[in-house]
Amino acid sequence: MPEIALNQAPAHLRHGSNIGQPLTRRDGILKVTGGARYAADNHPPGMVYAVLAVSSIARGRVSFLDAPAAKAHPGVVEVMTPANKPKLAQDPDEKTNPFMFRLDVLQNDRVRYPNQPIAVVIAESLEAATEGAALLSPRYETEPARTGLDDGESFIPPGVGVGNPAEARRGDVEAGLAAASKRIDATYETPAQYHSAMEPHAIVAAWDGDSLSIDTPSQGLALAQGRVAGLFGIPPEKIHIRSPFLGGGFGSKGLISGPQVLGIMAARLVGRPVKLVLRREQMYGPVGHRPPTRQTLRLGSDRDGALTAIDHHTKTASSTFDDFFEPASDVSHTLYASPAIATSHEAVRLDTGTPLFMRAPGEATGSIALESAIDEMAHSCGMDPLAFRLRNYAEVEPISGKPFSSKALRDCYAQAAERFGWARRPLAPRQMRDEAGLLVGWGMGTATFPALMFEGHARAVIRNNGTGVVETGAHDMGQGAWTALAQIAADGLGLDIEQVEFRSGTSDLPDAGIAGGSAHTATAGMAIHGAGADVIARLADLAMGNERSPLFGAGNAGVVARGGRLFRRDDESRSESYADILARAGLTQIEGRGKSAADPAAQSSHAMHAHGAVFAEVKVDPELGQIRATRLVGAFAAGRIINPRLVRSQYYGGMVWGVSFALHEQAVMDPRSGRPMNPNLGEYHVPVNADVPSLEAILVEENDPHVNALGIKGVGEIGITGTAGAVANAVWHATGIRIRRFPITLDRLIEPAP
Repeated sequence: MPEIALNQAPAHLRHGSNIGQPLTRRDGILKVTGGARYAADNHPPGMVYAVLAVSSIARGRVSFLDAPAAKAHPGVVEVMTPANKPKLAQDPDEKTNPFMFRLDVLQNDRVRYPNQPIAVVIAESLEAATEGAALLSPRYETEPARTGLDDGESFIPPGVGVGNPAEARRGDVEAGLAAASKRIDATYETPAQYHSAMEPHAIVAAWDGDSLSIDTPSQGLALAQGRVAGLFGIPPEKIHIRSPFLGGGFGSKGLISGPQVLGIMAARLVGRPVKLVLRREQMYGPVGHRPPTRQTLRLGSDRDGALTAIDHHTKTASSTFDDFFEPASDVSHTLYASPAIATSHEAVRLDTGTPLFMRAPGEATGSIALESAIDEMAHSCGMDPLAFRLRNYAEVEPISGKPFSSKALRDCYAQAAERFGWARRPLAPRQMRDEAGLLVGWGMGTATFPALMFEGHARAVIRNNGTGVVETGAHDMGQGAWTALAQIAADGLGLDIEQVEFRSGTSDLPDAGIAGGSAHTATAGMAIHGAGADVIARLADLAMGNERSPLFGAGNAGVVARGGRLFRRDDESRSESYADILARAGLTQIEGRGKSAADPAAQSSHAMHAHGAVFAEVKVDPELGQIRATRLVGAFAAGRIINPRLVRSQYYGGMVWGVSFALHEQAVMDPRSGRPMNPNLGEYHVPVNADVPSLEAILVEENDPHVNALGIKGVGEIGITGTAGAVANAVWHATGIRIRRFPITLDRLIEPAP
């Protein structure tokens, strides 16, 4: 792994602190010059190439594969099928924890979804393997495909998300609706969406006896190591996974997938290193997706615009063979106060790959429906949407009744509204046009995301030359983790960031937890902070216990670490360098360890969330229905900001995804075959630069004393939750047409001829 250092001098003086500074990415030059090595860039000696053959049906069984023809092709080394695959130590359909999902790794001839792997062709070249896969000429016994929310029998899922109850309620919703002077009863539909990370899932696997070396993109190194260890019956410490860089993940790389396991099996079968990289269309099936939803919201309000009831029901889908249910209704637990709130879910089983975590799972799907319904209710009451939200602002989490640990949402509303110019917005729709005659609309949405934290570990070392080393098996999907975590590491050691070597991205380092749920900076950062505190405490003990040290006897007063020295708190004229302390003790280095985890007491007494508000402007061609999002202003309160440059970038990414959710993104399924019809970046539409010309993100100051010692909350996913609804509401304001099926496409806006 290449050494990563600052690529340029810091933009501003740090005044003794690395945290809070807008430092540029430590890995920036490597990425823009091609020096960053991703999984598929590795080519160990003797490596061969593996290519998946995948099913072209959604349901049935494979009745024939012409493996002899494929194996006879020049360059083909082997064809792996259910008949000759290496035996696994664990059933891939077995589940032993909530983060384990069933895999398709050629265990039988059954087909459970389109693009399911049905064979692997291994060859000396990628071209030979690809041609060999084409020669397999599979035949099938086909059964009817179930592709839509109305194609299966509904049931109440045992839980949604990861262990959340499928239903929750507070108060009497029916009574609240009956007492309301205004009511909304509307149904919103969101389509299936697929992770379209720039880097496809890939693996380079090499066996050395019973030891395994892997290069693969991973958002959870320890989880992947444990899953592979169980499947192949080897100790986790015999598996070395390298994942220094990820070209995007969005949740799809949080857990090891079937294709990655097949790459490991292929390497064992042929006794040589194997590279397997998914083609773009092969990512539409075995590596997770966001399922479709149909959400019904019933809202009631009194004459003063106060909500009397919220009822949020979601119908969603999972695969026929595993359980993951999108918790879309749960977003209504957290934002708006009402004496009566009910949330519920039902589900069907479809012939698709298992849905999994996709950026802001539940919050993204649920918030676009909730924010659209809130906007509709506000206008029904004759109120400005911002005033209506302020009227119904929840001071405590409505379902749990727990106070928010810190909440600056009012500041977010105020700062974003002022910057956007919201006060000039006419209440009625279809009142604004630009100089070209395009309809102009302004909409807003509230952003929210839980402030999660997992368990993580880190190691910190101070060397006798006054430099430091910090190690943790963290993951950088492009969010700048290597930079932000290095800033935390430097402050924890009392050093400048240039003096700290930060090591990350491999499974032989301390487990940093999973990079998901916008929790990675808090999780890994708090572990790093703890490791720094531990090593400084050990160093201080050396000094304070030595009569020759100017810090001798400072135990009661304590010391402060800064600039590579320890200072007495009560007399900063008495200090000593790290190097001198270690030299006197005859040590070359001193080590500390840190562990992070959420505080159960704080979690039980407070609701942990980040908040924000997004304001959107769209322009719509009145004849053609073409929509452009022309301006977005978001303000977000997400605790302590480690690096404002990186945080602003994450907000931009979330806001762009929100535009994508509202206007562009959907998987189109063929109801006859069950196959995705647009499994590529030409037809699976996501925004490009021209689709989002103006973005502004305001960082609202928030000090949260409860969420963790550093006050860190996540920023990666919250931008989606406000933006999608803001864009949808802006389209209504421009056109007067309320679209409840997403994405909003031009055909739904073209007015019928008179």
